[in-house]
Amino acid sequence: MGVVTAGVTEVAAATPERPAAVGGGTPGTGRLLLPTTVIGSWSVPDWLERAKTGVHHGSVSRSQLADMHDMAVKAALKDQEVAGIDIVSDGELRRDNDIDYLLVRVPGVEVRDAVKAFYFDYLDLELPRPLPEPGPGVLGLVPDLEFTLAHTDRPVRFSMTGPFSLSQRLRCGAYPDRADLVRALARVLNAEARALAGAGAQLLQIDEPLLAGHPEDVGLAVEAVNIVTEDVPVTWALHVCYGNRYARPLWEGHYDFLFPAVLDAAVDQLLLEFARKGDEDLQLIERHGWERTLGVGVLDVKTADVEPVDVIEKRIERALQVVPADRIVVTPDCGLRHVPAGAARAKLHAMTTAAAAVRDRIPKENT
Repeated sequence: MGVVTAGVTEVAAATPERPAAVGGGTPGTGRLLLPTTVIGSWSVPDWLERAKTGVHHGSVSRSQLADMHDMAVKAALKDQEVAGIDIVSDGELRRDNDIDYLLVRVPGVEVRDAVKAFYFDYLDLELPRPLPEPGPGVLGLVPDLEFTLAHTDRPVRFSMTGPFSLSQRLRCGAYPDRADLVRALARVLNAEARALAGAGAQLLQIDEPLLAGHPEDVGLAVEAVNIVTEDVPVTWALHVCYGNRYARPLWEGHYDFLFPAVLDAAVDQLLLEFARKGDEDLQLIERHGWERTLGVGVLDVKTADVEPVDVIEKRIERALQVVPADRIVVTPDCGLRHVPAGAARAKLHAMTTAAAAVRDRIPKENT
């Protein structure tokens, strides 16, 4: 399992209590305590929303949209850099939503109706036959990663929706046991992850936005996560939230369902929401003992209101009562897709300012 000591990656042996993962805590951040990052998605400009929808209605060509995607990704990277974010993402701006961009690329998945009224809608997708053994880079995400790496000098977090959540949006008669569908999708993602690692990925993230609605399946989801991460030599992160559809959560509740099963996940980082829901769930970390890096959500992405810096500082400091500074990454609760761009930039600036202030107060002997 990769762990971080004062921001420096070290590799520790697996134990019977905790599975081995590859990679470390936060690549590319050196000895920096409390590094800041985004979860994945970035605010989608109105013009890009219109263009994405226009592709489905013939008013915008695919090549035109590709050029727009390039411009939007470069702008998102610059916004993050100017805000002081340490580990950036491509903003997932090429993706219609968290499901379709991946599922339509899975060999054997059929689109029942390819036209959407609005780009963010979900497609009606079906898998009539079992998935074939996946080839390397079957989803074609490597060009997305390479473009991002070419346009920033900062470490990049690259995310993929996890196999459990993908399975929930797929009509499937191919697998009598739906758990076998989840495992098959996990093998596809594993093949893609190997290609991404070969193309220079250092930090890959699995998002499971629909798991909170199916707490009885957390064991299956963790099993599938471990299939995805197997033998892929990068730092792995797992993000579990309560959904972020049109800036509204899909479910309410707490992370009790996640523990202790998530302790068996072969990942280096666990990224959770704490801003919108409050920090009550930090006691779960204290009780069950997550000894790897914790991503502490300190920005509520369900509102455009910009949190005062001192409020964010207090959220970070409360997490420091449970987790040492060299095992915390400071993040928003979830992706910023539905937050207006101006508010998103201001939120990130407030977050990096707060992280820097708390970092400066950490006694030097702890660094």
